[in-house]
Formats: sequence, C-alpha cells, structure tokens
Amino acid sequence: MRTDGDSWDIVTSVGLTALGVAAFRALETNDREPMIRDDYAAWFVEAAGEPHFVEMLADPASVGKAERFGRFMGVRTRFFDEFFTAAWQQDVRQAVILASGLDARAYRLDWPAGAVVFEIDQPRVLEFKDRVLTEHGAVAKADRRVVPVDLRDDWPAALTAAGFDSGRPAAWSAEGLLPFLPGRAHDALFARIDALSAPGSRVATDDFGRGLDPHHFADTEEKFFGSNPFGNLDVGDLWYVDARAEPGGWLSRHGWSVQRTSPVDLAAVYAHPVTDMPAELLDLMQLAHYVTAEKLW
Repeated sequence: MRTDGDSWDIVTSVGLTALGVAAFRALETNDREPMIRDDYAAWFVEAAGEPHFVEMLADPASVGKAERFGRFMGVRTRFFDEFFTAAWQQDVRQAVILASGLDARAYRLDWPAGAVVFEIDQPRVLEFKDRVLTEHGAVAKADRRVVPVDLRDDWPAALTAAGFDSGRPAAWSAEGLLPFLPGRAHDALFARIDALSAPGSRVATDDFGRGLDPHHFADTEEKFFGSNPFGNLDVGDLWYVDARAEPGGWLSRHGWSVQRTSPVDLAAVYAHPVTDMPAELLDLMQLAHYVTAEKLW
C-alpha cells in the first residue's frame, strides 16, 4: 500500500510497474506484426533480473496470454510515439516525459535537430536506467536531460534548473502515471504544466476514468489473460482513488483544445482491432481514454 513520501527502485512498488511495462513493450517488439519497436526494453528486464518478467520474455506462454497485454501496451506506446512526432512536426523542440520510468524515446525516436528531452522520475529509477543504457553503449538521438525528482515535490524548479524554457512551447507526456498520484498531486500536476506551458504547447495522457475500480479491473484482467500480467503485484494497491479533476475537462477550462480517443478505437486505427475481448473487459476498457490537448492561450 502507498504512503506519503514513499519511494521505490525498479523492482519494488511503482518501480516494478515500470519494469512490467518494459517487459510488455519487449513482447510487442517481438511480435510477428509489432506496432512498435523498442529494442531497449529487454535490456532493462534482463538487468533487473525480476523472475516473473524474465520468464515472460523467455517463454510468454508460461505466463498465460501475456502477449495480449503486450498488444495493449503496443497501442499505448504508439499513441505517445505519434504524439511526440506530431509535436516536433509543428516545430516544438522541448519534450517533457513525466514519470519516464524505462521509457527509451530519447533513443528510439528520430528527433529533429535541436530537440531536448527532459525525463522526470524517482532518482533510483533513473540511476538504474542510466546504468543499463551506459553498459550497452546506447546513444541518445536528442539532448537528453534527466531530472531526478518526485512528482509530488517541487519538480518545476528541478525542471527549470535542468534548462527547461517556459517561454517556448513544449510537448508533455503523462503516460501510465495519473492513478499513482494522490488527488492533490494529480491536480497540481496539470496546474504546473499549464503554468510552465507557452501557447502552442501540447500534452498527452491516458485517463483511466472515474468509474474504474482498480481491483475489479485487475481481477478482470487476470480472468482474460489467464494470470496476473504483473506477477504477484496487485497494481490496484498502488493506485489512488480519491477525488481529482477529470484531465480533459480541466484542460478545456484552462485554455487548451482537447481531443479524446479510446484504446479500443486506437487499436482499430492501428490495424490491430480487438476481436476476442470479452464484453466485461471491453466495457472496462471503454472507460479509459487517451487525451491530447494543445494550449491556445
């Protein structure tokens, strides 16, 4: 269970979910018709040595229908990949990845000249990530700057100290993050993004919906996938369900133009439609949305 000021490394608490996401991205990368390519993801799983995820990559069939969860992670990853691509095509040259975890976009994507990618996360998570990338001789395709700070603390000051320029447009991503923040920090996150964003800035996030009970969702996942995709970790224990603003509505009220789409609709757009999902899980997935917004003023 979560506590105020708790912290983690890559194999505990919220950090373990980041490792799981890397494992699912690796599964999708190894699919016969992958939606994404993340050759860095397997490095992190191997280096962490967490048995469940190591076994998952070695033998996906041994952990139920884990490849199906990899497909959902492929949809999510591609959505955020395309978000950053669309932003730099509009001359946005600053990217901020909030709760970056084991995200390797600074290395995977073909960033334009002059692009700066800021990665914010817990210090121990970023230390692990940097060690693995260094051991493999990875070279970033953008000016990558790590910002080791907790998102419940004064991260705007740390981001500014790393060279972020609030006078220029930025592209912000909050991927798989929001349920792990208490309501107060959740709402402060958007207020801070707004305060730091020049007109023309963009933000993308996944909103899990107000009606989504994390434990019911986890139970339904296990029924559908045949096992808990995260091993012995109940992700619902790490989520906060206290009151908070709806992201799209908050952004709309503060001068942002907002668009929403569901993961099920995106899967169809990406030519990987969901055809074998039970109605119970489909109903739950329809509660979630991917949100993108552009600051107008």
